[in-house]
Amino acid sequence: MSKTAVFCIAKAFPQAERIVSLLQHSGFPTSEISVVYPEGSTHHDVGHVKATKAPEGVATGATTGGVAGGVIGLLAGIGALAIPGVGPFIAAGPIMAALSGAAVGATAGGIVGGLVGLGIPEIEAKIYESKLREGNYLIAVHARTSDEENRAKEIFKSQEAENISTVGQDKVPKPAHSR
Repeated sequence: MSKTAVFCIAKAFPQAERIVSLLQHSGFPTSEISVVYPEGSTHHDVGHVKATKAPEGVATGATTGGVAGGVIGLLAGIGALAIPGVGPFIAAGPIMAALSGAAVGATAGGIVGGLVGLGIPEIEAKIYESKLREGNYLIAVHARTSDEENRAKEIFKSQEAENISTVGQDKVPKPAHSR
C-alpha cells in the first residue's frame, strides 16, 4: 500500500474549486484534502472570520461560522495563518497543521520550510511558494493506495493543474478531525 500525498497548483479559484469537488466526488474524504492560497485571493464564496488563537504557538485565523459557501469553504480547519516574512495565507485541511508548525519562528523558511518539512524537495517547495505569492492555489490530497494516487493525478491533469508531485505520506500530518 502506497502512502503518499499528491500536490498540484491551480491558477484560479474556479479551477481549484473544480479540483476539490472532483476529489470529493471520486471518494476522497474532505478531511484528506488541503488547500493553501494567499489571503487576498479569497473568492466571495469563501468567507472567514479572523480570530487570534495560538495553537502550536502560532497566530492563526479561525473560522467561526463565517464560511458563506463554496466547496473549498467546506474543508476541515479553514483559517488564516500569518507566516512572518511571507504574509497571510488561508489554509484548510491537514496541510494547515504542518504550515502552522513551520511558521513558529519562521522568519527564514516560511512556506518553503513547511513544505520541505512535509518531504517536498526544496526546489519544488520554492516553486510552490513562488506560485502562491503569484495568487495561485496549492492543493494536496492524501492517497492511501496507488489507485488513489493515480486517481488524484488524473483529476489534477484533467483540470490542467500545474506542478503535480507526490511525497511520502509519513511526513504529512494526519487530519485531526473529519467533518
